[in-house]
Amino acid sequence: MGSMISTAEAREPVQDGPSLGPSGVSPAFLPPAAAAIAKQQGARRPATDYNNLPCPVKYEELQREALMSLKPDLFEGLKFDFSKPLNMNFAVTHSIYMGNVEMPMGGAGATLKVPVGTYEFGANLISSKGDMMIGRITNDGRLTGRVKYDINEMISAKTQLQLVQDEGQSHVMLDLDFKGKDWNSQAKVGNGGFYGFNYLQSVTPNLALGGETFWLSQAMKSGVGFAARHQGDKHVATAQIATTGLISLNYAHRLSEKVTLASDFMWNWNTREPAASFGYDYMLRQCRLRGKLDTDGKVGAYLEERVNVGVNFILSAELDHIKKDYKFGFGMTVGE
Repeated sequence: MGSMISTAEAREPVQDGPSLGPSGVSPAFLPPAAAAIAKQQGARRPATDYNNLPCPVKYEELQREALMSLKPDLFEGLKFDFSKPLNMNFAVTHSIYMGNVEMPMGGAGATLKVPVGTYEFGANLISSKGDMMIGRITNDGRLTGRVKYDINEMISAKTQLQLVQDEGQSHVMLDLDFKGKDWNSQAKVGNGGFYGFNYLQSVTPNLALGGETFWLSQAMKSGVGFAARHQGDKHVATAQIATTGLISLNYAHRLSEKVTLASDFMWNWNTREPAASFGYDYMLRQCRLRGKLDTDGKVGAYLEERVNVGVNFILSAELDHIKKDYKFGFGMTVGE
């Protein structure tokens, strides 16, 4: 019996020596401050529950945090927007714009500024469940609309259209969105023989991977793309690559509740042309300031100042020092 190990002794863990920290060094051989950090880092983290991952954003919204800073709504001239709610679900809008529109002229990217003035009337119908119908029509007959209807908690349908008088310039797109517990997907059908599909899946609590594909039957062209999105407490990083030759990287970091910085990089493999930009989004007590700087030499800024409840004053500026093209605009929005 002396050679047998008792059940009680077999259940006792065997300690070969002091436990090691994440660096492979025992905390006993470290200074007190470093030992405390090593013990804290070496503490066992809760295991990831891969059956309970968060639902990612939609594939078309991969870059939404960065685009808020990198793509401000810059304009040139005068803009005035007025919205009037008629009840809890229905509102009408009026928009006036007077400024310049750039028209392509010749080659080498030359453009010609043409002065224009437009009036736009709009109507918004939004139900308490989130279904919506939004329409806009301008004085030159251009009609745009969007309809969204939630079939159930997992499936929603969307229609986007643009109807113009010029032949071949009207567009219609039908979307069917599917939402799972930890994934999002979308099927698209549009005029001109366009078919598309995308899918985004959470693989960890912070990382989502996905891809997209499209087919243009009239042009006999197709493409496939892949994407990754990593989201932390204060940052969002995305990467995309497509068979069309485009590689896109962007990063957004929230420095505080008021300040967000963002940057992006794009590489066109076919033309070997890179492009990069840097942007910021600064929220003040009464205003919001956004701006960007890109490798084309353009510097832009967009300021929204809250004058009163429901009244905002807007300033816009874009400077292209290389082409010596300077755009300035101001406007006002009235109504919530």
